[in-house]
Amino acid sequence: MADKKSGIFERFANWATAATGSSAAFIGAALVVVVWAASGPIFNYSETWQLVINTGTTIITFLMVFLIQKAQNKDSRAVHMKLNELIAAMQGASNQMVNIEELSEKELEQIHNFYVRLAALAKTEDDLGCTHTIDAAELNHEEKSQRSKSTSQRIHEYHSKRKKSN
Repeated sequence: MADKKSGIFERFANWATAATGSSAAFIGAALVVVVWAASGPIFNYSETWQLVINTGTTIITFLMVFLIQKAQNKDSRAVHMKLNELIAAMQGASNQMVNIEELSEKELEQIHNFYVRLAALAKTEDDLGCTHTIDAAELNHEEKSQRSKSTSQRIHEYHSKRKKSN
């Protein structure tokens, strides 16, 4: 579908990513190292002999970092879009989670802490099928908080009345 529209670099990057991640690429790299090591006695383990493998691996590593990062960015973006589609399509899912990867570290930490608290609450639930979105959980929290305040207030009033009657 997109192959016809993708540029030459995109096609090369896709090919290189697939090729370098293959078993054949690993076997080829291992053979290069074996041949290099076996040729050591022929070159008297000279500095030039060592420099060949060091330079070759440094250049390949340098280029592979960028190739791997490009592939990772593409895969990550695709996964995020798929997750966004699931969130958008799922009834009851919080749309606040769409594009959450764009938030700051501080904002992500706040949401993480919310889910840590939610997980702790879920452990106390008797209903294993009970689920909450952020919105529903916040609403539940507000309702529980109101009930708790009301209960605390009634307990305080009860103790005050008891003290007065004694």
